[in-house]
Amino acid sequence: MKINNLVKLICVSGAFVLGSCSSDDDSTPVVTIEEPTNYVFERDGETTVSFGGQTTRIAMAEIIVKKLKESTLANAEAAIDAMFDHKEGVNDFEDTDLNASSKSVRSKTAASRDFFSDNATDAAAIKTDFDSWIEGQVDEVFPNWGTEAVAGTAGYIQEAGGGSTRYVNANGLELNQAFAKGLIGALMTDQALNNYLSGDVLDEASNKTDNDNGTVAEGKNYTTMEHKWDEAYGYVYGASADKTKPNATIGEDDSFLNKYVGRVEGDTDFAGIAADIFNAFKLGRAAIVAKDYTVRDAQAAIIREKISKVIAIRAVYYLQQGKKALEEGTVDYASAFHDLSEGYGFIYSLQFTRKSDSKASYFTKAEVDGFINKLMGGTNGLWTVTPATLEEISNDIAAKFDFTVAQAAN
Repeated sequence: MKINNLVKLICVSGAFVLGSCSSDDDSTPVVTIEEPTNYVFERDGETTVSFGGQTTRIAMAEIIVKKLKESTLANAEAAIDAMFDHKEGVNDFEDTDLNASSKSVRSKTAASRDFFSDNATDAAAIKTDFDSWIEGQVDEVFPNWGTEAVAGTAGYIQEAGGGSTRYVNANGLELNQAFAKGLIGALMTDQALNNYLSGDVLDEASNKTDNDNGTVAEGKNYTTMEHKWDEAYGYVYGASADKTKPNATIGEDDSFLNKYVGRVEGDTDFAGIAADIFNAFKLGRAAIVAKDYTVRDAQAAIIREKISKVIAIRAVYYLQQGKKALEEGTVDYASAFHDLSEGYGFIYSLQFTRKSDSKASYFTKAEVDGFINKLMGGTNGLWTVTPATLEEISNDIAAKFDFTVAQAAN
């Protein structure tokens, strides 16, 4: 395999060690991993990196989210449903390449090997949630696009001082935000952490033997294991302008996981998290090339921890922003509901997070449903939620991680 000229030599003797390539025990095998500066991996002078499906699904998701704000879209519910559950060759999009694709967003929503292969009930319920957010936006919010919202009535609310106009359902929830932020967990995070970085997927069937022998997938220039790792990478960086060194534009490349890794990176309390995620992806991929599965698995654990933390931080951030708005003397409900709607989506995404050392999420679906019920369970949902409830949920989320509510609230 040909690697970039700039490499970092990492030596492993029994465990992952950064430092010298010497060993006090000459009988102990030492594996040298050549880690490139950028995400560049080649075989016989050609790239082995491929994640086009992830780039396609991110592009489809971006369009769907935009259509959820087009109240004049003809046959809106059927049109958006078709985009969400796209079928190859159907003209659901203006982009002919997307229409020709066999990929869809819905098929990979709540569809990971580790969390949903034996849990069809929850997988179906989660897909139904996304379907219902589309239906609610079209059937409840679109007809009231020109109606000023009040508790119990859908419509628009304008932020104070002539700011942005938000469109909410009868409970004050922006359904387009629930959909968009929910996809960060149910699609991007679930597929990356619980599917493609799963040991069951990476090592499935003959994957490890094929990787050891350099046996590539039929008609491809990569081993199946290399490709699975790259597909996880694609759910974070698949829309990046330069996919080999995406940290240069982290936070600017899509509206989903990439965007919010960038937002968390921009908080001084969490500076460095973007590099931690990128470097773990890069080193894990280099470890696959070196056939060192101990280092590979250690990097997968780092990615799970860091990406899960991003989602939790943003959930708390938006809850705290909403709490602050509700505590103002004159409440700016448009601003508060916008923050809380984004918070709703990140709370929903918590069920797709993944502990670094097990197949368990940081939060069960029941726990997440409990948070959502506290947030929306009052007489009129967000219109009646209290700052005390927002603080309680924030503390419950932060307690599972190594950050405080105050740090996340910045």
